[in-house]
Amino acid sequence: MNRYFFYLAVLALIFGGCSEKKQELSKTYTNGIGMKFVLINAGSFMMGSESEKREITLAESFYLGATEVTQEQWEKVMNSNPSKTKAAANPVDSVSWYDVKAFLSKLNALENTTNYRLPTEAEWEYAAAAASNDTYSFGSDEAELRKYAWYYNKNDNKKLLSAQAAGQKMPNQWGLYDMHGNVWEWVETVYNKDFYAKNKIDTIANTGNANIIKGGSAYNSAEFLRSSVRVLQPSSYKADNLGFRIAVTIKN
Repeated sequence: MNRYFFYLAVLALIFGGCSEKKQELSKTYTNGIGMKFVLINAGSFMMGSESEKREITLAESFYLGATEVTQEQWEKVMNSNPSKTKAAANPVDSVSWYDVKAFLSKLNALENTTNYRLPTEAEWEYAAAAASNDTYSFGSDEAELRKYAWYYNKNDNKKLLSAQAAGQKMPNQWGLYDMHGNVWEWVETVYNKDFYAKNKIDTIANTGNANIIKGGSAYNSAEFLRSSVRVLQPSSYKADNLGFRIAVTIKN
C-alpha cells in the first residue's frame, strides 16, 4: 500500500468515521510531522508507591508517543524553540503546562483533529510500568537502569549537563523510550490527594492546585526515576529538564 494512503487509513481508524474494532488498529503509527505513536491497550494495574498502591482501571485504549516531543517536532508546529540547549533530536524543554496546551491546540489544527492531548497520570504510569509491578518497567534492579535511562549515576565520572537525544536507550517492553529519565514529563492530571482513593476508573482529576510531572530526568538519581514517583509543580513552571510526550484518544 502507498505510504500516504496507509497513513490516511490509520488516521481514519484512530480519529473516527470507521467501524473497525480497536484490536485491528496498527500497533504503531507515525503522524504527519514525524511523531511515532505506540498503541497502549486498556487494562488494570497497581498504581502508586508501596505505601499507597491501589488497582486502577484504564477503560479505553490509547496511543502514546514513543519518545518525548523533540525540539524538531516542536519547531514544526510552533516555529520557535524555547529549549536551553538547542539540539533537534533532543526533547524540547523549558515549556510550561500552558505552553504544552498551546502546542497541542496547534497540532490538532494541523492534523485536523481534536484527539492529541497529554496523558493522564494513570495512563502515563501504566505505560511506563509496561505491565510490571516492579520499581521500573524492566524490574527492580537499579544496575539495569543505565540501559534504559539517562540519569545521574553516582558511579559515573561526571554528571550529565543536559538531556540527550530521544530514543537512544532501550525501550520498555511496549516500545516506549525514555519513560525513565532524560526529561521530566507533564501529564494532564491536576493533583488531588484523595482522587485515586475514591476513583478506581481513570479519569482526569480536574480539581487541585498543582500539576504533576513524572519520570525523572538526566539530572536526577535513580530513586526519582521510579514509575510511581510524582512531583508537583505549578502550571506556569518551566525548567531545562522538563518536557512532555503526547497521548492520542482513540474514537469508537
